[in-house]
Amino acid sequence: MIHKDPDWWRGAVIYQIYPRSFFDSNGDGIGDLPGITEKLDYVASLNVDAIWLSPFFRSPMKDFGYDVSDYRDVDPLFGALEDFDRLIERAHALGLKVIVDQVLSHTSDQHEWFRESRQSRDNARADWYVWADPRPDGTPPTNWLSVFGGSAWTWDSRRRQYYLHNFLSSQPDLNFHNPEVVDQVLSDVEFWLERGVDGFRLDTANFYYHDALLRDNPPNDAARQGGIGVRLDNPYAFQSHLYDKTRPENLEFLRKLRALLDRYPGTTSVGEVGCDRSLQTMADYTSGGDKLHMAYSFDLLTEQRSAEFIRHTVNTIEQSMDDGWPCWSIGNHDVERVMSRWGDAGAPVAQARQLMALLLSLRGSLCVYQGEELGLTEAQLAYEDLVDPYGITFWPEFKGRDGCRTPHPWQSGVPNAGFSDVKPWLPVPPEHHERAVSEQQADETSVLNSYRRFMAWRREHPALVRGDIRMLDTDGDVLAFERNYGNERLLVAFNLGSTPTRQDLGGDWQALKLPAAFNAGSLCPGGIELPAYGVLIAAPR
Repeated sequence: MIHKDPDWWRGAVIYQIYPRSFFDSNGDGIGDLPGITEKLDYVASLNVDAIWLSPFFRSPMKDFGYDVSDYRDVDPLFGALEDFDRLIERAHALGLKVIVDQVLSHTSDQHEWFRESRQSRDNARADWYVWADPRPDGTPPTNWLSVFGGSAWTWDSRRRQYYLHNFLSSQPDLNFHNPEVVDQVLSDVEFWLERGVDGFRLDTANFYYHDALLRDNPPNDAARQGGIGVRLDNPYAFQSHLYDKTRPENLEFLRKLRALLDRYPGTTSVGEVGCDRSLQTMADYTSGGDKLHMAYSFDLLTEQRSAEFIRHTVNTIEQSMDDGWPCWSIGNHDVERVMSRWGDAGAPVAQARQLMALLLSLRGSLCVYQGEELGLTEAQLAYEDLVDPYGITFWPEFKGRDGCRTPHPWQSGVPNAGFSDVKPWLPVPPEHHERAVSEQQADETSVLNSYRRFMAWRREHPALVRGDIRMLDTDGDVLAFERNYGNERLLVAFNLGSTPTRQDLGGDWQALKLPAAFNAGSLCPGGIELPAYGVLIAAPR
């Protein structure tokens, strides 16, 4: 594979597609790979650079594809390998790179490796997973907890041992301390490189290794006070996760993975990092040019959206990251949709445009989750409609991830908003019909067309794509920063509030004409004026 620019990923806009919910081409109520291929012209019209496909591998679907039973095959729900090859060919013809989701930390309990491993303590794959004897009183080997609730250990009567699972009990963790496991995982990654993929999104990239001494995690007393992103309905946050993830051995595996990717010039990697020190871990995992190309955390995927919080988050990563490269997202398949999480009452269209411009103006690469370009809000589902085991376990305080995974609305006024001819796997809420693609295509002021025009306009400004960033000290709801690259210098400012405001800023600036229907700010003597949800981008006069 030949890439004109091997660093195409720097500053790229990556559009995340959740295959189950994008488009159903065969009338079974579930989206599939041919359906994605059919809609790639739409994706290309957004002016994004790449697509990220959530897992489509063979799986029993207990965690909807994040429990892989065969790393080298497409689940029949989504099609076949030939369908994936056609998708790659069409995407490349449209100028779109293809990034696939790799779930390497764990497999399904239906994977042939685990089936063999659990049979005895002396078979060929006996040490491919994390097995441990019980404590003398029969309790689990450590106090480690599962993200999805309860102990991270499950007893297996055949081996008379516990096995580790950081998520569902049907998702046993691979033992990366075993060199055979590392070699096999890298071989499976290379299988997809040979099929022409342009990179990988690495699920739970800091979970690969566990503490070989099986030490207990200490308590996290700060969590009980209610920190950022901490859900007090789940005791997982009550531990400092020193020993069950983010282990130092992880860095060596990432170096091996990068060495493999470097044999395929122009490919890239973006790691998902979720831990107590996520911003520092992002910096550690992307430094030196020998590990991940980029990484993202959940820091902008929480309910915190104040100017102060965003400024602090960006400053923290910039101070930690010398030569690394961040990746930012404000929404994905694991969290409440941004227009419900950060949006004000009624999810104003002006605010949807502004949040898009904010994301696309940060230094780094950006991930846009399907439906954000339509300004979709979280679907409020009845308990009977839930399928996510995470939400079912913690209902009603936490309703799980189904509300952000409902089908993409293509056409208003038809059954299931044009996603499928039959009842879909999750219902389409009535309010999503009103924001369907068909309703926004012809409206020049729609969120959809604002996305298209701003993303095209962004490509014309190198400072927004690859420039450095310097956050400015501002008051109240105003977030402002400078972006610099080569001869281009830009001032970028946002009023995150719902009332007009004025901010004193130094410098002699000239406002640029924005390409979409934003609530545009203006310059005034000594500063700027911003309307509600206002946006201002300016260059030196």
